Amino acid sequence: MISHPNVKINLGLNVLRRRPDGYHDLETLFVPYFGILDCLEVVCGDDYSETIAGLKERYGQVSQAVSPDGKLMISIARKGGIDWDPLQDLCAKAYYLLAADYKLPPMKIFLEKSAPVGAGLGGGSADAAFALRMISILAGLELGDDTLAGYAARLGSDCSFFIYNRPMIGSGRGEVLEDFPLDLSAYALKVVVPEDVSVSTADAYKGIVPAIPEKSLREVLSLPLEKWKEYLRNDFETSVFAKYPSLARVKENLYGEGAVYASMSGSGSAFFGIF
Repeated sequence: MISHPNVKINLGLNVLRRRPDGYHDLETLFVPYFGILDCLEVVCGDDYSETIAGLKERYGQVSQAVSPDGKLMISIARKGGIDWDPLQDLCAKAYYLLAADYKLPPMKIFLEKSAPVGAGLGGGSADAAFALRMISILAGLELGDDTLAGYAARLGSDCSFFIYNRPMIGSGRGEVLEDFPLDLSAYALKVVVPEDVSVSTADAYKGIVPAIPEKSLREVLSLPLEKWKEYLRNDFETSVFAKYPSLARVKENLYGEGAVYASMSGSGSAFFGIF
């Protein structure tokens, strides 16, 4: 089974308060973006892989690992290689999260990473959410979206969004989701990913001063899009721009090209412009 996990952008990102558990309460609008896709294949046991030959041909070196119990093999290909243990990838964690509650057959996971890492686009979270659904289908679990979203929330704050994969307001850590009607069909969306900067989410949070905005996210999003530039904020921009001044220029350039609204996505370093 093959799927193509997409990424997301954040329209507004307000960090409201620090929680007793060490996380932060936030509010944001998650919006799927299909212009950047990974390729994810999951097969059972010794079933034939349709992607592994192509991965080896295109990338030469494919990072591969087998779990100690022999039930999972995972292969990851990415331009420039990966700097993490494949068994610590969220796709592998998705398998063992379900395996703790259900009897799963041995499986192989093949992941081609095109989505950038450390760009605030949620590529890894998307891979995990898609893997949960694919594993559920292949194992005959027939898990519904709400059940899958519950598992996804245990893997990452924005993983649950990718189970539904439609515009949704995220609150709590980002895992509390509500549908939000959004129609950008009259606009063009451009995403820019600086090649030389990767922002650590943990570092981005270090510079955050939580605060309740004057206008809630829903109030701002209900304004005409032309007003968003004035009111729709990503709280991470202040601390990230202070450390990486070049990123502020990326946003300025989008406005210079005529964007009606431009912002950093998540904790950066990717940006998007709405034209």
